[in-house]
Amino acid sequence: MDPRLVILSRGPGLYSTMRLMEESHRYGFSARIIDPMSVTTAVDDDGGKIYYRGWPIHADAVIPRIGYSITRPGSSIVRQFEKMGAIVQNNAASIILSRDKIAATQVMAESGLPVPKSIKVASMEDSVHALRAIGDYPLVIKASEGTQGSSVFLLDDEPRAISLLSQMFERGMRPLVQEYIRESHGKDIRVIVVRGRVVASMLRRARGTEFRSNFHLGGSVEAIDLSTTQANVAIKAAAQLGLDVAGVDMLVSASGPLVLEANSSPGLEGIERATGVNVAGRIVSTLRARVREAWEESNNVRSDENMIEGSGEVISNGKEGSAESS
Repeated sequence: MDPRLVILSRGPGLYSTMRLMEESHRYGFSARIIDPMSVTTAVDDDGGKIYYRGWPIHADAVIPRIGYSITRPGSSIVRQFEKMGAIVQNNAASIILSRDKIAATQVMAESGLPVPKSIKVASMEDSVHALRAIGDYPLVIKASEGTQGSSVFLLDDEPRAISLLSQMFERGMRPLVQEYIRESHGKDIRVIVVRGRVVASMLRRARGTEFRSNFHLGGSVEAIDLSTTQANVAIKAAAQLGLDVAGVDMLVSASGPLVLEANSSPGLEGIERATGVNVAGRIVSTLRARVREAWEESNNVRSDENMIEGSGEVISNGKEGSAESS
């Protein structure tokens, strides 16, 4: 029987989702795409159940493609699959942590990873202190939860920075103030890490005067060979956040690489086209190997249990003996 794979995605027509589906069939999965927001979850003492459009869902493996806007409810579905014994690529806790930019930055900084100076601003009363603690202008202000370069701004002076922070608070956003790395203006490095290995890396460049280099904002991409230091930093960043699959974003500074963030659902289009690497295939093949190992381990356990039953041996108080009837 082919192992059952669920891809959690609200965008079945998106490039990344389609590529993962394509590679899933190639590697022998019986795969389906499920909208995480259309799932019914039942929690009980037996591990719970998941229903989708009236039918119970069982999975041997799960690939979460959870968008930022549904991080919390989407992660609860991921957690339920974990409870039901599925092998999940990026567990719920790692997804939630990676989505909180300041919490993720704290974890990485505590582990010794190089990160830009960052301050999460809690109120307008603290705005001036936060801005002056960063130091020189320009500086970067971004939402602490966001993706693809959305809600990221470069500010040249304090009045404009304060005005932007005020607007963000009015809209219920949680601003993060970050130092600006001049030598990395308009470019950054994206590294795909899968289970502790770098599988692809690219340099992203912004278009025109834009300082955000995201592919979805019209930036250009090209393959890049990482230095040993850059590769090690990317691998450690993914590990510290508990991510099996991560898109690690780094800046090049005068003092070396700085980690911006690690994305738990990295886009595949830009990096596959830039590098020619079958990233989706590497992700799926690694997951297939984990499922195979789990099945082999389970079969070995059952085989050992059958051998013990057949020989009439029992384990009592840590000692082997013969089963006898009284």
